[in-house]
Amino acid sequence: MPAILDRLLAVVLLVAIAIGVSGCPSGGGLSDSAIAPNGEGQFQATGTGGAPIGGQAAANAQKIFASAATDSSQADNGDYKISPLDVIEVSVFGVKDLDRTVQVSSSGMISLPLIKQVKAGGKTQSQLEREIASKLEAGYLQSPQVSVFVKEYNSQRITVDGAVRKPGIFPTTGKISLLQAIALAEGLNDVADASGILLFRTVNGKRMVARFDLKMVRTGKMSDPMLQAGDIVMVDESSTRTTLRDIKDVMPLSGLFSLLAL
Repeated sequence: MPAILDRLLAVVLLVAIAIGVSGCPSGGGLSDSAIAPNGEGQFQATGTGGAPIGGQAAANAQKIFASAATDSSQADNGDYKISPLDVIEVSVFGVKDLDRTVQVSSSGMISLPLIKQVKAGGKTQSQLEREIASKLEAGYLQSPQVSVFVKEYNSQRITVDGAVRKPGIFPTTGKISLLQAIALAEGLNDVADASGILLFRTVNGKRMVARFDLKMVRTGKMSDPMLQAGDIVMVDESSTRTTLRDIKDVMPLSGLFSLLAL
């Protein structure tokens, strides 16, 4: 009897797989509004009707937006790579004269006592700690204990502008969502249009925009997208005719990125 049940389960599984494969679109590219943030804050490929798609089209879409998830998770998992304009603190245990707070140059370099120029850009904190310790040990100190701390993530910035209480450019130290970004700007002001939240992003040199309704995001009816370095959040005003409104009026309230042609 167990053997019969096992065979029946196997047949059911094969049928389910066959249905799943036949139901996936096999061709066609992505529409302009083909990338949607899913409920987990990742970007998901969708067809023209908004349904998730599979196959090579989905794989290509995930590659386009892979940096969004990668960049935002690096600071959380300890693998954040130091970038130009970041400010870092370097300390050597027991040798206060060697402690420095320095800004990474546009070429990724920092200058430290004794060892002079060191390449910091593109390295994690632990990698830079080992390199500095190695250089100090080579000619100056015995078994130095070096600590590196990223004080300011100036290379990881997002902009929040428009009808918010405190517009500005904000450094991010890890994952940050649309709601969190607006909170950094102290929320919407009295003339803001909560349904007119526009998220601008540059992907492969192309300007993209997606529209969100803040009330729907707060109630879970729309996903709260994760932002990435360089994103611009613009909040339209409800009481005046603006350029943002011109864009908003032709944008579907879907949270999908569309190519911006102005």
